[in-house]
Amino acid sequence: MKEFFKGLFSKKQLNRIWELDAFRGICLICMVIIHVLFDMQQFFGLKFSVPIWLQYLQEYGGIFFILLSGICVTLGHHNIRRGLIVAAAAVLVTVSTILTVPDYLRIYFGILHLLAFSMLTYSFYRKLPWWAIIAIGTGFAALGFYFKTITVSTPYLFPLGLVTADFCAGDFFPVFPNVGFFMIGAGLGKIIYKDKETLFKKVDPDFFLIRFFAFCGRHSLLIYLLHQPLVLGVFYGVKFISAL
Repeated sequence: MKEFFKGLFSKKQLNRIWELDAFRGICLICMVIIHVLFDMQQFFGLKFSVPIWLQYLQEYGGIFFILLSGICVTLGHHNIRRGLIVAAAAVLVTVSTILTVPDYLRIYFGILHLLAFSMLTYSFYRKLPWWAIIAIGTGFAALGFYFKTITVSTPYLFPLGLVTADFCAGDFFPVFPNVGFFMIGAGLGKIIYKDKETLFKKVDPDFFLIRFFAFCGRHSLLIYLLHQPLVLGVFYGVKFISAL
């Protein structure tokens, strides 16, 4: 934990491509903002309109994050280990939501489940040429969009994107189409970052905003796991104090 907080003030990490960390950090901060606004509406009955740009971000920001994750997987050397860590975190999220929130807010196959699956299966196609990975990923994405137009009677196919008419979840990123976006990102990573170096060599990565967002991106899993309990703890604390 000491190293975690120390990282916020440290200079650029060695062998890191700063823009990938920073873009991932920006996505994470936007997600936290969206969750805070949702919590205010859902748990405290506050009524306000969400800006249109934030609605678009809520709808499509996950795709950009998955594409980034696909790019990053081509630069890592311990994807199986990382995939198992993310899978364990995904199980923790599922169990905690089952125990603490209503049925319609529970997370059975969210972003962490999807990323764990994607990282663990990357080894099966990582040696394919970039164009083949993108082609297969595009096909998987198209299949997923088709799945959104139909419903099934069995409730057990939801990880694939095949859901019943009454299916609901607090966070849902099924394999199709999302593994397709991950694969497209992996294909792009093989092209764009084939030299494994930054594309923005003239930008100073030690600029404080870049360092902040890159820090968040490097610790995205921990921030994802901690932000909701912390936000809800603050909200319920304020609610309790105001009721005294």
